[in-house]
Amino acid sequence: MARSTSSNHDGASDSPRRQRGASKTSAGWLKEHFDDRFVQQSWQDGYRSRASYKLLALDEKDRLFKRGMSVIDLGAAPGGWSQVAADRVGPEGLVIASDILEMDALAGVEFIQGDFTEEAVLESILAALDGRPVDLVMSDMAPNMSGMSAIDQPQAMYLVELALDLARQTLPPGGRFLAKVFQGEGFDAYLKELRESFTKVVTRKPEASRARSREVYLLAEGYRG
Repeated sequence: MARSTSSNHDGASDSPRRQRGASKTSAGWLKEHFDDRFVQQSWQDGYRSRASYKLLALDEKDRLFKRGMSVIDLGAAPGGWSQVAADRVGPEGLVIASDILEMDALAGVEFIQGDFTEEAVLESILAALDGRPVDLVMSDMAPNMSGMSAIDQPQAMYLVELALDLARQTLPPGGRFLAKVFQGEGFDAYLKELRESFTKVVTRKPEASRARSREVYLLAEGYRG
């Protein structure tokens, strides 16, 4: 199966350090990034990524987490979503995070590095569950963007299809699935697929999600099993 970079793209560059010799385009992106209020807030609050505020907003609206829950976080690096999840589920809960990229250790989070499309990584996730039912599978994955929608959109849809496949393998009836999806070719078919597998599907666009971005979050509830 093809390998795909699966980390989210809101956090890996949140450090205020700037690279020398950056092009005008990248320098402009860096300035916008570091001037972003959610990036600045993440430094103050100790979150690893501005993406944390997306999940916090989703949790406030849809009550994603409860103490003692078991959560799988796909595309977890650098750990912004895992931080929020671990805090919400508490020490009696379980957060299993996975990414191709390295991720520094987090209290209350078991990290499995590797491409979860490979059997060995999937087996490691299942072993970490140790038979425990999963309450929520969440994915903030995105491919490395080329800027060409004909390339980026199929890669993005491939990742969310894989995330849904893992959710089907691990969720019990009634479980929930949360995924970042980019609007474009394949989106409507994916939404239909979710509605066939879950009793309720809603679309969310948190404030921390940049307005120009085609990303939305689909929350699917009541897995039919």
